[in-house]
Amino acid sequence: MAATTEARHDKAEGLDGLPAPEILRVLLDGQLAAVDSIRAALPAIADAARLAADRLRAGGRLVYCGAGSSGLMAMSDGLELPGTFGIAPEQAPILIAGGAESLRLLAGGFEDDTALAARDMDGLSVTPEDCVICVSASGSTPYTLHAAEAGRARGAAVIAIANNADTPLLAAADVAVLLATPPEAVAGSTRMGAGTAQKIVLNMISTLTAVHLGHVHDGFMVNLRADNAKLRERARRMVSAIAGTDVEQAGLLLDKADGSVKIAVLLAAGAGDAPSAGKLLESCNQNLRNALEKAKSGS
Repeated sequence: MAATTEARHDKAEGLDGLPAPEILRVLLDGQLAAVDSIRAALPAIADAARLAADRLRAGGRLVYCGAGSSGLMAMSDGLELPGTFGIAPEQAPILIAGGAESLRLLAGGFEDDTALAARDMDGLSVTPEDCVICVSASGSTPYTLHAAEAGRARGAAVIAIANNADTPLLAAADVAVLLATPPEAVAGSTRMGAGTAQKIVLNMISTLTAVHLGHVHDGFMVNLRADNAKLRERARRMVSAIAGTDVEQAGLLLDKADGSVKIAVLLAAGAGDAPSAGKLLESCNQNLRNALEKAKSGS
């Protein structure tokens, strides 16, 4: 019996002979059905984010791992973490089968190379403090599965995301996230519905992880790294909105805070100076809401 990710879509017959708008409608319906499959996985997604946050808070890393299209989904999420949530790049290393060479052609042979997975995991020196998040549509990609098993052998926590049930990757995980996406409109092309669902879930895990770490406050990314003009302006607007100051004053506070939104907000709340605000944040595990409550109460 073929895996769901390899099965034929019920509207695939004659698809290529349909008018373009009808083909697009089938493709869109496939994407929407894939997205809807995420609802059943919400409890597992919540568990995954809590596990990732616990490891990062304790000084561990969130290691992203995948091959082919699934590897691209993992990589795109990991690359966004430093700029969006201020999570250092070294805390979110990324393993994609074949590395840069794979990105040039997205060559498929690398996904079968278990020795490569072992070398990549050894190269990162994965430890029990780390969390490895492995993504594979089939749930049986040799590179990704071997990386998950190597992570478990080293004592690391493993989060697995797969689109087929009862697969080795899900069985090897501490937290298994099954995305039961339907067959693709183009059979086996998991860059489509399966990939869309993976990307959404990776976004959800990393964002909820950031919430747990105190990097999101009232929907603002308060731990962002403002390294360009657009983000510096965003930082000023955030400080203005949270602290209730005008944008010009927010900019001055950010200057005093060396660009830290959290510290600038605490300065506006009466934290004294930047070092004092930094110590207050540390005492609250970087949670701005808790630090604000302390600052306003004078404790």
